[in-house]
Formats: sequence, C-alpha cells, structure tokens
Amino acid sequence: MDGDCIAWVGPAAALPAAYDGWTRETLPGGLLTPALIDCHTHIVYGGNRASEWERRLLGASYEEISRAGGGIRATVAATRAASEDELVASARRRLDDLIAEGLGTIEIKSGYGLDTQSECKMLRAARTLGRDSGIRVRTSFLGAHALPAAYEGRPDTYIDLVVEEMLPAVVEAGLADDCDGFCENIAFSAKQMRKVLEKAKSLGLGLRLHAEQLSNQGGAQMAAELGALSCDHLEYVDEAGVKAMADAGTVAVLLPGAFYFLGESKKPPIAMMRDHRVPMALASDCNPGSSPLTSLLLTMNMGCTLFGLTPEEALAGTTRAAAAALGLGTHLGTLEVGKTADLAYWDVDHPGHLAYPLGANPHRGQIRAGQWVT
Repeated sequence: MDGDCIAWVGPAAALPAAYDGWTRETLPGGLLTPALIDCHTHIVYGGNRASEWERRLLGASYEEISRAGGGIRATVAATRAASEDELVASARRRLDDLIAEGLGTIEIKSGYGLDTQSECKMLRAARTLGRDSGIRVRTSFLGAHALPAAYEGRPDTYIDLVVEEMLPAVVEAGLADDCDGFCENIAFSAKQMRKVLEKAKSLGLGLRLHAEQLSNQGGAQMAAELGALSCDHLEYVDEAGVKAMADAGTVAVLLPGAFYFLGESKKPPIAMMRDHRVPMALASDCNPGSSPLTSLLLTMNMGCTLFGLTPEEALAGTTRAAAAALGLGTHLGTLEVGKTADLAYWDVDHPGHLAYPLGANPHRGQIRAGQWVT
C-alpha cells in the first residue's frame, strides 16, 4: 500500500525490487478481502415497528398495514418528532453492528421525513455518521418513498413538491449523492418516478430505484433507460426489465432480509439475471418495518439459502457489485492496483466460509485508506 492506495498485489516471491525496503506485516493465516459495502440501507429513522411485525405474524399483510396508516407513515411520524442528535445516536448503534462485521462503506437513504425540513435533517444525520464513524457514507435522497397523509388523494401534487422544492434544496445543501424512489402500487407509478429521476439527473445526482418488489410496475426498465446505477428488490421484474438493466449496466441490488422478514414467496429471477449478465449486489436494507437487519454476513447467507446465490456471488455482491451500485467501482470493491486500500481481515480458510455460518463473526481487523483501525 502506498498511502491510501493499493500499490501492488501478488505472491511474495514476485515482489518487485522497488518494494524490498517497505514496511511489511505478516498476518497469521486467514483471508483479506475488500472491506464490505452495504449499498442499500435506511438506518436513520425514529421509533420502531415491532407491533406491526406482530400483526403480520397474525396474518396482516405489509400492504394492508401500509394502507391502514402504518408502515412507512408510522416511521415518518416518529422521525419527524426526533431531533437530529437523536437520529444520529440511534443510527450509530445499528451502524456499529455493521462495522463490527467488516463494513467499510454504506449507503444511507432519507425517506422518513417526506417534507423538505425533515428530509434534510435525515441526510445531515447520515453525513454526521460518516464523519463520526470514519467509514465512507454515500447518501440517497428518497423523498418519493411514500405519500404523506396530508397529500392523500393528491400524489401528483406531492411529486411536484419533491421535484420543485425538495430536490433543489438537498442538492443546494450538498446533502445527497444519489436520488432514489419507491415505484410500487402502494407508492408511486413509473410515470411519477420518471419525473423525479429526470429532475435528479438534471441536477447531477446518481439514480437508483426501489422497483418490482410487490408487483411489476415497469420501474426497472424505466430507471435503466435513464441510466440508473441500481434497481433494488426486483422480485417481480420481467425479462424486459432485466434486459434493460443489462444494456445500461444497472446493478440489481437483492434484499433477502426484506424477503425473509415479510415472509414473501416470490423470489427475484436469479437465473435470468445470470443469463443476461446483470451484476447482482446484496444489501441489508436495514429499516424498521421490513428488514431490521444489521448483519451483512447474515445477508450473504440469506442470499445463498433463500435466493440460490453461490458463496462467490454473495461475496462479490457485498464488494465488487455493491461498489458498482454506488458508482464507486473504480475506487472500491476489489483488490487491484490503484484502488483504495479498504480491506477486511477474516479468520477463515476460504471465502465461502463468510456466508456459511449463522451468527458467527470471523472479522478480525480492518484497514481503512491504508491504515489499520480497531
């Protein structure tokens, strides 16, 4: 490593003479990988939704709870009521769980404010988490996450607010790297989301989209045609959507935690994605309602056991493909000369053993930007 970059990779016997005098450290076996990347989270939020989980166990569906005023709207109320410091403190506990398992980069969304002031509060909290924790945080503005109660029956009016007021405000304040949205029958149509994403693109933000989680709305195809970095969930995506993603280089972000926690049965079309060579990332989707998950290692196991990914695909999904989903593939996600030296050190014999155990944590250390951290 030269400063914060990888200078050379290879067998010790082939080390170029120019590096002979450089400081060396020999590790006692194990494995070095790129630091893990969680490319889809909602870890900044107020309150919790444990009572909704209990209702689902008794037979209520996620959609029924949402339409009855629960779901995202319940978290909106709690998040609006929380101070920025309170949001940072509660999210930091969740973030620390992920960091303890080798996390080096995380994406954090807004989307539980649904007004300009509260959305900005969430994004400021996310930026603060990055500064305080020392890991890399990429933020996504998710103002088009749900329809606020005050706009009931007027979704187009709310979308106009997102486009005309919220997006310019968060961009002017430098709070967002990307723009996301929820394209679904309980949220917003592909037409409405196109309006949001086109505005975001004109403002220089990267594009992402929650698409085809509960039904096929054509969101993945639309977002890919706009050049989206990723489309996420994708349980109901069709071949037209997969082809569009393949053509655009859009990453499929798979979220097995939500699939598991909601008790879903419709799986993403993994074989179709493989056939069309769509990169597949894995993420925790950490959120209070559908995936209160703070373990990327368990996410990797779920990706294998629930979706049929190979352990190699699971590791790539939390490193190389996850970096691409955040537009960071030229800097992170693989061990290559010139890339940032963000590494995780593991007490395992084989990469497949990262996804294998349930509840174990073989993480033993981390290098961030060329420096060991504890």
